[in-house]
Amino acid sequence: MKVAVLFVLGCLVWRGMAKPGFPEQEKNPDFWKEWAQRTLKNALTLQDLNKNIAKNIILFLGDGMGVPTVTAARILKGQMSGLSGEETQLEMDKFPYVALSKTYNTNAQVPDSAGTATAYLCGVKANEGTVGVSAAAVRSQCNTTRGNEVTSILKWAKDAGKSVGIVTTTRVNHATPSAAYAHCVDRDWYSDAEMPAEALQSGCKDIARQLFENIPDIDVIMGGGRRNMYPRNTPDVEYPGDKKHNGTRKDGRNLVGEWIDRVKDKKGYYVWNKNDLLSLNPNNVDYLLGLFEPSDLTYELERNKETDPSLTEMVDVAIKILRKNERGFYLLVEGGRIDHGHHEGKAKQALHEAVEMDRAITRAGLLTSIYDTLTVVTADHSHVFNFGGYTLRGNSIFGLAPMLSDVDHKPFTSILYGNGPGFKMVNGARENVSTVDYEQKNYQAQAAVPLSMETHGGEDVAIFSKGPMAHLLHGVQEQHYIPHVMAYAACIGQNKDHCRTNSGSPSLSHISPTLALLLTVKWLLC
Repeated sequence: MKVAVLFVLGCLVWRGMAKPGFPEQEKNPDFWKEWAQRTLKNALTLQDLNKNIAKNIILFLGDGMGVPTVTAARILKGQMSGLSGEETQLEMDKFPYVALSKTYNTNAQVPDSAGTATAYLCGVKANEGTVGVSAAAVRSQCNTTRGNEVTSILKWAKDAGKSVGIVTTTRVNHATPSAAYAHCVDRDWYSDAEMPAEALQSGCKDIARQLFENIPDIDVIMGGGRRNMYPRNTPDVEYPGDKKHNGTRKDGRNLVGEWIDRVKDKKGYYVWNKNDLLSLNPNNVDYLLGLFEPSDLTYELERNKETDPSLTEMVDVAIKILRKNERGFYLLVEGGRIDHGHHEGKAKQALHEAVEMDRAITRAGLLTSIYDTLTVVTADHSHVFNFGGYTLRGNSIFGLAPMLSDVDHKPFTSILYGNGPGFKMVNGARENVSTVDYEQKNYQAQAAVPLSMETHGGEDVAIFSKGPMAHLLHGVQEQHYIPHVMAYAACIGQNKDHCRTNSGSPSLSHISPTLALLLTVKWLLC
């Protein structure tokens, strides 16, 4: 054993002598001082608060994107560009304001994605497993729905005359997007096929149906979930020979067909593949429904780049359609499969999903202005995901820690989970990770407690914000505070009094286009 330890230590010493672990310039104290002074100079400009009215409001929701995921995604982004990674900036890192969000549900210390979605979209904390209803509603009890419905910021925006959109990498009737339009006591009621008979008899509606009926004029809807929109046994357009992708609806309704009929004379288009999506001229589209998979979209690492659009491509098209409205728009964007990667213990899948969402944030920034667009990036909850082990600078984020366990004398990866499917025993002992390919995309990182699916984490998550009134997202806040700030910034919902002409707040029309351009250029350069 002593020989093995000496060998490992010897390798580390050799590595340190053979190749510096960090850039030569970082040895100079002036490098760090000058960097800090540049940052300070930029921070001082934030004393002039942006109190404009937000014409547009965008919420990027990284499902399961806790702080450790943000940090690891940052490192991965840099390493994908040949850098060591730690010094890299995600696009969200550049946002001037950061706060923490307390994610608990009314009945859960560690939350789920439905109750949290109700909080950051409807402004009301709720029970786990429920969407668009208050905490007075009880999960799976249909008779507790009526009278307990709560509306979302998407509806507030629509009622104010703005265009609205939903873009997600999950099903469009999954937990996060559904809270924007549905009122349902069970997040799993995707179609009527998943609902108990008594719920149907009592008049409760499945979530897919509510997508098209509750707010029938949502301007842009993109994601997955085709099978919940078609009658049972209807073959899928993309996978006609695979019965597991067939339609699921028992009521015989073709929700996509009904939507097409409703918007056919209103510049409405339905697409189900990348080519059809990117062939559209956004200037000629007022309504768009894009359903690109029978269920969730594929992971970014497995996406067919010829047939399946990326999150960035979907966001690009969505904004180009929505921004035509002179009253502005509200857009909800979900990087939903970050969460799925973590649940499966597949950190590589999860982190690449996070990097892709950051690309989409970059694209949105190029298509909008901080002068009149409030952009918020946050998560619904965290995961029991972390990385550590005293790794050296530039160590692959998916690599090994530079040491052996001093208990079982085996190597371990820097990334580990507190629980999940990565728990593996070989001959009564922890698996030796040096015998497997721990860098492959579907490797399940080791976990301390065996579970078929890894769980959420309960710690606070970050809120990044830029644009009008972004400074109101500060400190440590309850999660349901988020949509109230966004509504206040946009003068929608219940927050309108400060928008009167005598309020002292600048009207958009009082600021020159030149100043708006200069502010945008300054932001991009800084």
